[in-house]
Amino acid sequence: MRTRRRPSRPAPQEVRVVTDSTACLPAGLPGGPVVVPLRVLVGDEVYAEGEDITPERLAELVAEGAQMSTSQPPPEAFAAVYRTLGEEGARSIVSVHLSGALSGTVGSAGTAAARSPLQVRTVDSRTGAAGLGFAARAAAECAAAGADAAHVAARAIEVAGTAHAVFVVDTLEHLRRGGRLSGPAAALGTVLGVKPILKLSDGAVELSQRVRTRAVGAERLLDQAASFVAEATRPVVAVHHFGAHDRALALAGRLHTRTRVDVEVTPLSAVLGVHVGPGTLAVVVADLGDHTH
Repeated sequence: MRTRRRPSRPAPQEVRVVTDSTACLPAGLPGGPVVVPLRVLVGDEVYAEGEDITPERLAELVAEGAQMSTSQPPPEAFAAVYRTLGEEGARSIVSVHLSGALSGTVGSAGTAAARSPLQVRTVDSRTGAAGLGFAARAAAECAAAGADAAHVAARAIEVAGTAHAVFVVDTLEHLRRGGRLSGPAAALGTVLGVKPILKLSDGAVELSQRVRTRAVGAERLLDQAASFVAEATRPVVAVHHFGAHDRALALAGRLHTRTRVDVEVTPLSAVLGVHVGPGTLAVVVADLGDHTH
């Protein structure tokens, strides 16, 4: 009598990658990093972004003048995720997060890492949005290919270091109120009545240019993104928006026509959106290079 063999189960992945919700990852991304949500506080209500409230709804609330603030996940939230991954067979974790100059998220992850029975390497990406997302995804690909934790962490740092993020906002008031931009810089944009173009530089927000209209701002984003793509070996590109879906699609279409590179379009993370305000458009370009696992 012939006995049937039970199908063998795949070996658990030994290194797993964790990131946070400011990575602006596309919905339903297969095989991507595990995402820990940041929190949005609207009045007395606390929401986990990406789970309890959408960027679109948050943009509506900001436009209506609702009072809100944001906070990083507590160490316990990271500890719970690390524990679950350990139960699934992980032996090491690489936790890649929003710039420490913008948020305490990476510090919260570090606190949880210090208490975890697993080896957890925390990485301050020194960037955000898709710059963080592309880095975390590249790290997750290395982990899935069997790379060790040191290699996976190094890959996240490598890709994050190539990221260029530029964005145009309707006003600097939201950044000023959130303490993400100096008062004088915010006042400059407001007094002149311009549309500020900002950039992430070494993890912090800087005022880059000033333009008079949204249309000119979009042109500048297009030009800068095309320049970044031309300099990259293997570019990856995303366009983000906060309450400006149609304008984001139009910008992405023009950028694809100009560069022939595929462009992802995703809403800006709700937590980031609170600080830049409705109407924001952003372009992020990173370089995956010629890396092999």
